[in-house]
Amino acid sequence: MQTSLLLEMTADAAPDRAAVSDGDRRLDLGRLAASARGAAATLQAAEGERVVFLGLNGEAVSIAIFASALVGKPFVPLNYRLADDALRRLVERSAPAVAVVDDNMLPRVSAIAGITYITRSVFEAAYRDPTNQRQELPVVDADIAVLLFTSGTTGDPKAAVLRHHHLTSYVVSTVDFLGAEEDEASLVSVPPYHIAGISAVLTGIYSGRQIVYLPSFTPEAWVDAAVANKVTHAMVVPTMLGRILDVLDARGIGLPHLKALSYGGGRMPLPVIERAMARLPHVDFVNAYGLTETSSTVAVLGPDDHRQAMASSDPAVRRRMGSVGRPLPTLELEIRDPEGRVVPTGESGEIHVRGEQVAGEYLERKVIAEDGWFATNDAGWLDKEGFLFVEGRLDDVIVRGGENISPGEIEDVLRAHPAIADLAVFGVPDDQWGERIACVVVARGTPPATADLADWVKARLRSTKTPDVWEFRAELPYNDMGKLLRRVLRDDILARDRETASA
Repeated sequence: MQTSLLLEMTADAAPDRAAVSDGDRRLDLGRLAASARGAAATLQAAEGERVVFLGLNGEAVSIAIFASALVGKPFVPLNYRLADDALRRLVERSAPAVAVVDDNMLPRVSAIAGITYITRSVFEAAYRDPTNQRQELPVVDADIAVLLFTSGTTGDPKAAVLRHHHLTSYVVSTVDFLGAEEDEASLVSVPPYHIAGISAVLTGIYSGRQIVYLPSFTPEAWVDAAVANKVTHAMVVPTMLGRILDVLDARGIGLPHLKALSYGGGRMPLPVIERAMARLPHVDFVNAYGLTETSSTVAVLGPDDHRQAMASSDPAVRRRMGSVGRPLPTLELEIRDPEGRVVPTGESGEIHVRGEQVAGEYLERKVIAEDGWFATNDAGWLDKEGFLFVEGRLDDVIVRGGENISPGEIEDVLRAHPAIADLAVFGVPDDQWGERIACVVVARGTPPATADLADWVKARLRSTKTPDVWEFRAELPYNDMGKLLRRVLRDDILARDRETASA
């Protein structure tokens, strides 16, 4: 099945159901399907083998995704927050392509060879023209549906390949066809160049849940949109949630229409989710873990799991608040050691997944094994009930004196300290131990003594897991999806050490 069929099926079955809201403009499923066909006519007539999209959230995102599928041109959304040089390199790598670009962003990427440009205003006018109709162009399931460039935190971004059958397999196995109530609305504030932005469109349309777009996130705008549109469902990253709660507290309001809030994309601090569950007790919280290469979610900590963990006095059950839940039933998941052997329950290793939704492919090469298993490069472990605990990227695991140490374990302990607002733990090179443990802290008020912080860790973990290097900062670096950039902090400390050594 190809992705455009998801829209065609729902539009045929329920053409009058609300589909997309973009400010004052709303489209039902029938009109959305017609607009996608109109956009497809424009894209089909333009030169280029791919459809680059550079712009903010809005109805044009949904329409461009389905129109690209109709004409068999991979959809390539780009990160408009990149520096101009980096952004132009990605556009160059996408050529030959037709680029749909927000009008005010066009100067940033103009005059690139092999690119046909369509401004967003022209694109919108074209697909709103009822006389625009595409000619038939066959698309097979194996064709590429979406190309998503990775964040490139450890090198040049890689173009992850998601084929139609990967995405539709994920959608139909996790969402019921038109299963949403007609008054349900999902607030989409994650950017279109992230897998969560793509999956939000596909699952929203297939379930029949209206998509409410927020062009770009601020906590005030998010709350305004949620209230005005009576939003029932939403997805946020951890850094968003705390700021949203601050706005609700400052305004003294709640979100009475909100039914479900999912979060992912980074480690959720326990105090934040505890605060959210207390502040919004009627809301079902879901922690979703997934990767671009797996077409989104592979494990879920559901609402009942959240409530049971919060209410339990059993430490093993309570600890599951720090897990990402159980793997989806349509997937296989294993934890393996460096030699590829499956490790026993409770032991840490690399997370491997297999299933129809797993792509494991980049434009340059496939990284999935012949038997379908994909190595995620994430470290984690499973408890005896099958709950998955993700410890972070394997590159982030600290190897001190031959012992593998998870930064997340130390961070969880230190987050409970009343003087700490935020922190990051990572390894730095050490001639004697291989790596030392470094900790950068954002203090809540006056910075505490590092000796007190060290004693706090020693009292709760082994002394070998106590940081050797401490530093205080006003804030930590995160990318726009809320992922902590440990590499940036590590590089800063290494540069400082080099300067000290050469002084």
